[in-house]
Amino acid sequence: MARGLAFETFFRGIKNALVDAQQKYGITSRLIMCFQRHLPLSSAFEALKIITPYQSDIVAVGLESTECNNPPSKYAALFQAARDLGFLTVAHAGEEGPPAYVWEALDLLKVKRIDHGVRSIEDDALIERLAHDHIPLTVCPLSNIKLCVFKDMRDHPLKKLLDRGVCVTVNSDDPSYFGGYVMDNYRALVDALPLTQADFVQIIKNGFKASFMSDEDKTAWYQKIDAIVAAAV
Repeated sequence: MARGLAFETFFRGIKNALVDAQQKYGITSRLIMCFQRHLPLSSAFEALKIITPYQSDIVAVGLESTECNNPPSKYAALFQAARDLGFLTVAHAGEEGPPAYVWEALDLLKVKRIDHGVRSIEDDALIERLAHDHIPLTVCPLSNIKLCVFKDMRDHPLKKLLDRGVCVTVNSDDPSYFGGYVMDNYRALVDALPLTQADFVQIIKNGFKASFMSDEDKTAWYQKIDAIVAAAV
């Protein structure tokens, strides 16, 4: 848009691609529009206004870009406005930023999911909150290493979070930049952490649980996963 391209123009291209993906490959999708922390807050309010007519396709808003010096509390009014319009909310918190940012995202932004959230491992009370409230973490292991959150994949807390009942999911994060699509992230975990088959089944189910698809669709996918696991035994 900064180069003069209308939102409707590029959004139509995205929407057409998603429709093609569903018709040709059965891939369903929901879109999240993310606010950029490095841009002025006023631009985020303008973006919210622009996407409001597209709520049949854009179901949630998020918060991304550098966490440093940009706590979730800075965006409380913005996220309140988004929720008032009916959008679901998610936010990047607790990757580069401290566990306190995760608390703010939960309490002030009222998010349904935390993107990353791996530094929650530093706060026992926060881990208990995430597990008790069934708040998913969309973890991107290769991204965490690339950004030096952890020096080595063997230091990654995903297994510890999973064992403590947190709804951990595995995802890719800008694959061309961070070095891997979803399966690459899984392979990195296989090589580095003592995860069992049961752990991976749980992680995959968590991915559906954390999604914004219908409960009916989630149940259908759980049944497919169970059938695949049973057939492999």
